[in-house]
Amino acid sequence: MPFCAHKCHYCDFYSIVDRQDRQDAFVDRLRRELGALAPAAGPLDTIFVGGGTPTLLRPYLWQRLLETLAQRFNLAPIFSGTGEFTIEANPETVTPELMDTLAAGGVNRVSIGAQSYDARHLKTLERWHDPANVARAVELARAAGIARQSVDLIFAIPGQSLHEWSRDLRTALALGTEHISCYALTYEPGTAMTARMARGEFAPADHDHEADLYEHTVAALRDAGLERYEVSNFARPDAACAHNLAYWRQHDWLAAGPSASGHLSGHRWKNVPRLDEYLAGDDAGFAPIVEHEPPNAERNLAEWIMTGVRLAEGLDESTLIERAGVVERGAPERLASQIAEHRESGWIQPERLALTDAGFLFADRVAADLMGCLRP
Repeated sequence: MPFCAHKCHYCDFYSIVDRQDRQDAFVDRLRRELGALAPAAGPLDTIFVGGGTPTLLRPYLWQRLLETLAQRFNLAPIFSGTGEFTIEANPETVTPELMDTLAAGGVNRVSIGAQSYDARHLKTLERWHDPANVARAVELARAAGIARQSVDLIFAIPGQSLHEWSRDLRTALALGTEHISCYALTYEPGTAMTARMARGEFAPADHDHEADLYEHTVAALRDAGLERYEVSNFARPDAACAHNLAYWRQHDWLAAGPSASGHLSGHRWKNVPRLDEYLAGDDAGFAPIVEHEPPNAERNLAEWIMTGVRLAEGLDESTLIERAGVVERGAPERLASQIAEHRESGWIQPERLALTDAGFLFADRVAADLMGCLRP
């Protein structure tokens, strides 16, 4: 869903400021794309609608879209309660009518973008919502029968103290949600946030402070019963986001809408990231794509390493060694040596290929080192 009320300065996802003049055309086009994709799908275990701001779409359009999903796809896992259907939500755009519409269409989980409860830090992020509306959004979702809620937070915002971050965590925990995502602020190329930093408007948090904030996050959420199951994601038992786990475990997924990315049988592709071209391009319903990567054993293994290292469950070491031997003859020996080195450093657990608490601070480095073993 590409529509946003405002472009937040840190965001590098494809989105446009919504004037509500193209929502109808977008939904009509999206319904045609879903119809084209449906023959490739069996029963849908998970659905995830991100953006942009999906909750900006007007309820009658959501109703059309949800009817198309029900007509074209097998949603038995969703409606039986074994599947997961998540919608990302901005606190300002959650209404009783919208939540009732979503719940009737099978949505059983909402991910609410709080980012911060501190008005000063929200201003730094150019994020315009009343922090009090986060709790309101959670309650409206529950009242509609959407039983599962997640809250997104950002830390290492310029000028953010440990005390302020701890207060944000306590406020989110007080909602009683089952899942909290905590992302370190990153400065992506081409974003307004990065341009402001380059102009000297603020200094980013230093690495030691960011590490302190992250370690506090892990301890505070663990004490509250939410365990880290991925670098930035924490959940109560059996409440992890099943859809995101499918990404990180390199399962198959279909993609719909501008800039959406898909993965099927080793093929990866990305839809055109421009709404005008998405609306105009219609190949029997399929969207125009800008990137396609055919199956490649080395790339697929590298991606499995990159995402698997970030998971608390880690990787199956014997499978990794076996697959590496298919990619390159000397790779298994290099991997075994690199894994042993990181175990010696205390970053990888002694009994399995999974990061320790200390290792999570160096997840990107560990992944890069392991991926580097795939080539001579």
